[in-house]
Amino acid sequence: MQIGAHVRDEDPIPAAQERDAEVVQFFLSDPQGWKAPKPHPSTEQILASDIDVFIHSPYLINVASLNNRIRIPSRKQVQQQAAAAAKVGAKGLVVHGGHVRKDEDPAEGLANWRKLFERQQEQGGFEVPILIENTAGGDGAMTKDLDMIARLWDQVGEFGAGFCLDTCHAFAAGWELDGVCERVRAITGRIDLLHLNNSRDEFGSTRDRHAPVEGGTIAPDVLVAVAATAQAPIVVETPADSQAADVAYLREHLSA
Repeated sequence: MQIGAHVRDEDPIPAAQERDAEVVQFFLSDPQGWKAPKPHPSTEQILASDIDVFIHSPYLINVASLNNRIRIPSRKQVQQQAAAAAKVGAKGLVVHGGHVRKDEDPAEGLANWRKLFERQQEQGGFEVPILIENTAGGDGAMTKDLDMIARLWDQVGEFGAGFCLDTCHAFAAGWELDGVCERVRAITGRIDLLHLNNSRDEFGSTRDRHAPVEGGTIAPDVLVAVAATAQAPIVVETPADSQAADVAYLREHLSA
C-alpha cells in the first residue's frame, strides 16, 4: 500500500524523501491561476525516481460551469494539465467536480462533464487518467453528494473517468465514513486515489479545512479503516510540518 503526501511543487522528490513517501502529489502551475503549466525543472529526476506521482489541477477549474468564461478555459486547462502531467509520468490528474450556480440546473453541469470527455475522445483521449474528486460543500456541486456522483457517473463512467476520494471533504459533506469506500465503489466501480485528511471542523460543516491525521475532528482509527479498505494509493494533504508523522502513523497502523 503506497502512502505519501501533497508536497511543494518545485522539488517534489526531495520533499517525498523527507517524508518517507512512496507517492507524491503536487501542482504543475499556480493553483489559483489560469496559466498553462511549464515544463517541470525536475522532470528527469521525477521520471528516474521510483516514487509514483499524481498531479492536482488548479482550483479555479470548473468543468461543470454554465458560464462560458469559466467553462471554456476550464476545459482547456484540463487538457493542458493532463498533457503536462504525462510528461512527468503522472498516474493521474485530480480535478474537483465543480458546480453550477444557484437556480441553474445541475443536469446541465453534468452534461458539461460528459462533453469534456466526448470532445477529448475525438482527439484520442486524455494522456493521463482524469480523477474526479468529491468536494465539501455547495448546493449546486457535482460531487458533494453520492446521489449526484451517481448521476455524474452515468455521464462519464463509460469514458474511464477515475475517482479521488477525500475524507475531509466527505466528512464535511455529511458522509458517514464507515463503509464509505464500498458505497463509492458501488457507484463508480473504482477509487484511484485516496486523499486521507482529517478535518478541523465538525461533521456536515461543508467547510474544507484539513487537519493532521491525529489532530482533527475525525477519529484517527476511522481514517485508518478508510485507508485499509480504499485499495488505492494514499496521499495526505495535511499541514507540511505534520506530513512525516502522518505518513509514519498510517504506515504503522495499516501494517499492524
